[in-house]
Parts: sequence; structure tokens; C-alpha cells
Amino acid sequence: MKPDSDVVITGLGVVSPIGIGIEPFWESLVGGVSGVRVREQFADTELPFRIAAPVVGFEPKQYVKPRKALKIMCDPIKFACAAASMAVEQAGIQAGEDRNIDPNRIGTVVGTETFFADPCEVADVFHRCTVDKDYQHDRWGELAIREIQPLWMLKYLPNMAASHISIALDARGPSNSICQGEASSMLALIEAANLIQRGTVDVAIVGGTGSQMALTSMLYHGVDNLSKNIHNPEAACRPFDRNRDGMVVGEGAGAIVIESEEHAKARGADVIARILGHSSGYASVGSDVFGAAFEACLHESIQRANLKPSEIGFVNANATGSVEGDSIEAKALNAVFGECIVSANKGNFGNLGPGTSLVELIAGILSMQNKTIPATLNFNELDPNCAVLPSSTNLDCNKQYVVKSSISSMGQFTSLVVAK
Repeated sequence: MKPDSDVVITGLGVVSPIGIGIEPFWESLVGGVSGVRVREQFADTELPFRIAAPVVGFEPKQYVKPRKALKIMCDPIKFACAAASMAVEQAGIQAGEDRNIDPNRIGTVVGTETFFADPCEVADVFHRCTVDKDYQHDRWGELAIREIQPLWMLKYLPNMAASHISIALDARGPSNSICQGEASSMLALIEAANLIQRGTVDVAIVGGTGSQMALTSMLYHGVDNLSKNIHNPEAACRPFDRNRDGMVVGEGAGAIVIESEEHAKARGADVIARILGHSSGYASVGSDVFGAAFEACLHESIQRANLKPSEIGFVNANATGSVEGDSIEAKALNAVFGECIVSANKGNFGNLGPGTSLVELIAGILSMQNKTIPATLNFNELDPNCAVLPSSTNLDCNKQYVVKSSISSMGQFTSLVVAK
């Protein structure tokens, strides 16, 4: 197995509520732009999901090939394909007859989820089963199932994002999908790095995509963990802030291209960053052992990177704006890094589900590239229960290493160390 330092990043792509493409995304981050807004369909209500961070101005036809595939893609799958297309283009990887890499040596791993359908798509179907406002299950097989489009389910299966990306690139190596909540895309990156270290592939396309703002998703997951600050959308998500009261949901996707350093050098690719170490684990959320388990994960990733905590330039934190969750994460970060600089991005674009940790990792990489750590949006007042102090303004950064932490609502967590 090759060492962790042999895995490098050569391409980045992002579709987010604050920008589509790397440059617009970065300009919005350093400009303090928020993508959180009132949702038009709920504007006249007081519902907790009245606000969200949607992707706007997205035209999938620019990125998805063949275009006919759009008919069997829900929005998060389109986002993933677009982000992957951007990352592949930046990495200089070519598909089709002009391919410059053995397709059998390209893998695809995507952090994803079971995508929730738009109720409008199946409303008529359920009406067919309703008699005098009473839903009758026994009518489904006889009447309603005939109304469903034959390929309807393909739009929402969790493995389809990786499938479409693989097909578009003619990537014939391993294709996998990781479904572990908000930690999914970091776990996908770890799995893809392991593929390269094992010598299974030379190149891997890693993605993460999701939409926490789909109506059926929000009805299923409930609203207890959402911010109630619906009358001030842009300030609703307040990572680590004393007045935080919950998260804001969003949608989006990130993608990166990773490959062995040897392979990248051989084809003359520009190396953007280097993966030095990683760790992952699980503990029951809210349990007495969660904080200690996450702290151990942070330590292990740094040890695998052959670094000391004092050498880490800054941490890109998970920080959803949760009252309890942010406090637990802050305590672990302080125990490991002391007064290390901490940055959090969900104030800009909310919780993107499986896509969120990869999009935030991209923000951390761009911070090193551009020598600037974006302000933690909406952090205004220190919380004595949070043992970290994010900056409310942009900071100059000439750091060589960043740690990206990720925690899912189900208890999975990861830590990844990346070098400039």
C-alpha cells in the first residue's frame, strides 16, 4: 500500500447556493454572501422550513452529457454530474476517443443519499387511490402503479449519481456510493484514496451531493433541529455563535479529482493539494463517549499525516449551528488544537446533506490557495460553551495544512488532513 502522501488532488468542482463553479463560489465566501432565502412556495406561512439555501441559476445542459440523461435525474444527481464535469475539466481528464487515461484505471465514489421525490410528481398517482378522502392501499396495484413513469425510480436511487458520472467519463473502475448522512462525501474521499493506495486505480472522481430542502425530506426528518429565525434568513444559521438556535437546510454538490502523485506527474497535471492523513468513526449522538471518540478521530488523522497539532494552520469545522452539536465539536477541537484558527461555512449555504463536507473541504483548499480564511458568517458573539473563537472577518492565511472535520446527524464522523 502506498503512503497517504501519494494521493493528490488535481481538480475541483462545486454547485452551491452561493455560486456555481469555483470562482463564483470563492468570491461569495470571501464576500460574506449568504445563499439562505425565503422559499417562494412557503413565503406566506410561518413554517420552520420557510427558509432554505437553494441552488439558483443552474443550467444542467451545460454539464450533463448526453442530455437525454437529464430525464432520469433529480436535481441532486444533476448537481453531482455538473460538479464532477468541472473537476474533470480542471484536472485535464478526457473521455471518449480522445481519452488520455486508461478508463479501467478510473474509479468513481460519491457520497449520496436516498433522494426524496417531488410530491407533485406523484400527487395524481395517490389521488387514484383515494376514495372520499380515504387512501385505499388495495387500489395501488390495480390503478395507481399504471400512472408512474417506467423510469421514475431511477431519478432517485442513491447509486445513480456515481453511475451517471462513470458513464459520462467512461470510467470503468470501481463505482461506489456512500450513504452516511453529512459525513458521506468525506467517507467517499477516504474510500477513493484507499483505492489509489491499494493500486486498484490511478484516478478517482469523488463527489458528494444532496438536498436537505426537499419537502418530503423535511417532513420525514422533522423540524426540531432547524433554526426558528425565519424572519431573518441570512442570519439564521450561526455556527458557534452564542445566539444560534439550529441549522438551515440547503442543497448542492462538490467534486474533486484525486490520483496518485506518480500518475499526476507522468501526465503533467497541476497538483492543487495533497491528502496527508484521515480517520473516521462512529459513536451514538448524545452519548457520553461521542466527544471523546471524535477527539480520538482528530488525533489519529494528524498522526497519520506525521504532523503535530501545533502544525495545523486552521480547521474547517462541521458546525451546523446546532446548540448542542457545535458545543461538543468545539470542545473536541479545543482539546486537540488549543487556540487554532477555526472556520465554518454553513452560515453561507446551510447544511447540504451528503454534499456539505466535500464543498467545505473545497473551501478549505481554496483558503490555502488564496491565502485567505473566509469569515464565519453570522458569528458575532462568543459562546462560553464553545471553546473555539472563529473570526467574524476574513483572515490572511499562509498556512500549509488544513483539517476538515465532518459529523453526521446519525453519529458518523471523519477528519481529513490536507496540505497545500
